[in-house]
Amino acid sequence: MDLVRRGLGIAVVAQGGALLVPAVAGAVEPVGIAAGACFGLLCDVLLVRALRRDAAPRVGLANAITWARCALVGGVVALVAGAPAGRGSVTLVVIAAVALVLDGVDGRVARATGTVSALGSRFDMEVDAALVLALSVAAASRVGPWVLLVGAARYLLLLATLLVPRLGAPTPPRLWRKVVAAVQGVVLTVVCAGLLGPPIDEGVALAAALALAWSFGTQIHGLLGVSPDARSIVAEPVDARVG
Repeated sequence: MDLVRRGLGIAVVAQGGALLVPAVAGAVEPVGIAAGACFGLLCDVLLVRALRRDAAPRVGLANAITWARCALVGGVVALVAGAPAGRGSVTLVVIAAVALVLDGVDGRVARATGTVSALGSRFDMEVDAALVLALSVAAASRVGPWVLLVGAARYLLLLATLLVPRLGAPTPPRLWRKVVAAVQGVVLTVVCAGLLGPPIDEGVALAAALALAWSFGTQIHGLLGVSPDARSIVAEPVDARVG
């Protein structure tokens, strides 16, 4: 566990850096720094607990990259929560873009090093979901509050799983679903950049949202249509990271 603790120390430094950059640029207020720090702390606690539960001897390079992305998401959260009016959008777009680029790296590293795991896949998925949620909040001022449904989709499904447990059953990986999920962050970042203009921003955001709705809809339909015997099958660990 020494390597896990070392990984935690590096993550804390990375999270501090992700918050320091917008602070130095004057793009975030103290409330934003606090929000980003709380997000990072929550992620650190949950990941370390998961690593200990799985008796993982080390973090692993792929998870370390995902952890770095998590630190960047903390920076996005800080900017969304505490950017002064009319400022911070450029910094937000840059940090989000770096996080999205790294999303294509951790999965490749996991497969190349033979460290694909259910924990790594879940960690990556939750970091992606947090980034999309933060970006949807930032994009709401440009395309309307309806875009918050894009960010909330993952969490609404988790809530539905509490009511209908079968929705939490594993599903076969589908490349097109991975692509749809990855596109959400890209589209929302483009919308936040404001380079396309309101009509086009609204159009591409709506197209991405419809694709996500189709993805979740087919997944839910498949889970609700699966027989009890099929649901009892435990899927092999699959790394959901794109790349």
